[in-house]
Amino acid sequence: MTIPLPMAVSIKCTSWWYASFMKRATITLPDDLEQALERFVDEQDIPVQLTAVVQAAVREYLGERGYLPSASKLRIRPAERGSGKDDVSASHDRYLSST
Repeated sequence: MTIPLPMAVSIKCTSWWYASFMKRATITLPDDLEQALERFVDEQDIPVQLTAVVQAAVREYLGERGYLPSASKLRIRPAERGSGKDDVSASHDRYLSST
């Protein structure tokens, strides 16, 4: 992915529905941030959109400062009593596929 210098990010609205819930913004980044962002996007195993990376970074930044509710962490606790089966971890496909 080639990102032109100086880097400007535009969030484009492609439909009226999308436009009604999204704001359009243009940002200018200094060279060091542009290069780091380009390296990050290039090193991903699965292609990512620049817009998604910027949105995730802003969401994380604002969440850490209390301006957005933080995502609740998945908390898995063992059941007080087990399922009674001792091979669930080894035979999970069989248990999940049965109805």
